[in-house]
Parts: sequence; structure tokens; C-alpha cells
Amino acid sequence: MKSLNQKTVFLTGAAAGIGRALAKQLAAEGCHLFLVDVDEPGLSQLAAELGDSEGHIWTFTADLSDSASVRDALQAADAAIEVIDMVINNAGVAYYGPTDTMTPEQWDWLLSINLLAPIQITNHFLPRLLNRPEPHVVNVCSIAGLVASGRTSAYNTSKFGLIGYTESLRSEYGRRGMGVTAVCPGPVLTNLYDAAKSGRPDGSVPAPPAWASVTPDQVATKTIRAIHRNQAQLLITPMAHLVSRVKRFFPRTLDFVTQFSRKKRRRRLERMAAEEKRLAERRSEESESRKAA
Repeated sequence: MKSLNQKTVFLTGAAAGIGRALAKQLAAEGCHLFLVDVDEPGLSQLAAELGDSEGHIWTFTADLSDSASVRDALQAADAAIEVIDMVINNAGVAYYGPTDTMTPEQWDWLLSINLLAPIQITNHFLPRLLNRPEPHVVNVCSIAGLVASGRTSAYNTSKFGLIGYTESLRSEYGRRGMGVTAVCPGPVLTNLYDAAKSGRPDGSVPAPPAWASVTPDQVATKTIRAIHRNQAQLLITPMAHLVSRVKRFFPRTLDFVTQFSRKKRRRRLERMAAEEKRLAERRSEESESRKAA
């Protein structure tokens, strides 16, 4: 996309974090913005801050875990905007905890927001996007969609799926002039970790160190640059580049780390079992001694 000036953008997760940074930078580029988020006060505050921008600003409060609420947002957008040039699926949530303790409701909640809503939104706008001279779809994925980690199974699954959907769109519609970009940052200094649901008894979620993270503004700047270049996939943070390359060129390395931890756990369990066996034998000997006495 050569120029963003006067382009109309549908953006989810706009009230905070990466979405908020994108909204501000897109407004500065002269875009018209239809902003969606579940946080109504946050949306109102953002709209007030963008009030002096040259583009038109619309806001709509929607819960992306509810397909009916997503449909309401799409209908509101259809009524408000004459054309659509870009869709940015940015909204996302996380869950941290053992996969075996997750409930079906927790899986549905996360997959609905992170994967099903982006599909529903993009598919809805596809016919109109394809009628525009420079349409673009941006899906804010994650390095977690390329390299999985433990205790975030649902999040990994949603992001792997979103990257697959993004690549499929690019393969199918790139020949028709539509740009498609998967944004895959490493840790970002947002409230994702604070707002994440947790399977831990204390409800805590470990957050990455600040030194290994980037700011939402940095992600937004790189994303807009990727849009201009029609970049297929955008990796952000040195950590994201590192683990992606390790998995690509040395796939056994990451598996070794996982299996090494597994072997350590197995050895610990074997030691515990041996100790239990010794205790049982000692109890048996003491019991036999009492009987003999």
C-alpha cells in the first residue's frame, strides 16, 4: 500500500496496547478509523484524543468472544463507512496454566477472540476489500504462533491457526492485488499478561522481563512499515527472530530442551518412587519384627 492517506480501516482491540498505538499512528497518516473494543471508556477516551485528526473516527463496543456481538459491529460498520480499505485484527487474550485443567468454556472464550472473530470479520469484508485498489489485511499474531511453549496451549493454538489463515489469504488473494501481513511480535509491554486468565491457584501469570520486550508504539511503527511494503510476515524483537530461526534451522534444539526437562522430571519421579519403596520395605520389616516379638 503506497499511501495510507484517506484509507478506511477497521481495527479491533483499539482501546489499549498495540491497537491504541496503531490507531494514533494511522490517524496521523490520514486514515478514517472504525475502532472496536470491549472497553467502552477506553474507546471513548481514544476517540477524544483523536478528535483533531483529519480522518473520520467511529467507535463500537463489542465482545469478540460472542459471534452475535461481532455481527453487530460489522453491521454498524457497514452502515457507517462507504468503503473499506484495510482490516486489522489486533484484539487478543491469553490463558496461562496446565492444558489438562482448562475447561471447554475457557478454550471457547480464547479461540473465539483470537481466531474465530478475525476469521468472521475478514470474511465479511473480503468482497468489499477486493473491490478496492490497494486492500490490505493485517492479523496481529505472535511468535507463539510459530514456536509453541508450555502452559499456553490454547494461546499457541489460536495463533498458529491465525498465521495459517493469514498465509492462506495471501496465497489466494495476493494475485488479485490484496496485501496480507502476519505480525508476529515477541513480548510486548501491554496489559495482555495482567489481563490473562490463569490456571494457577493464585491466579498469577508470569510476565516477560521489560528488557526483552518492545513497546506498542514500536510494534505499530513496524506494522505500518510492513503494510507499505506488503510484507508477508513481520517478526519483532530479537527473541522472536532467534527462536524462529532456531526452530527453522535447528528444530531438534528446542525439542531437546523440552525433553531434557522431561528427563529431569522423570529422574525425580524415579527417585521418589525408590524412596517410597525403601520406606515400604522398612515398614514391612518393622511389622515383621513386632510380630516376632
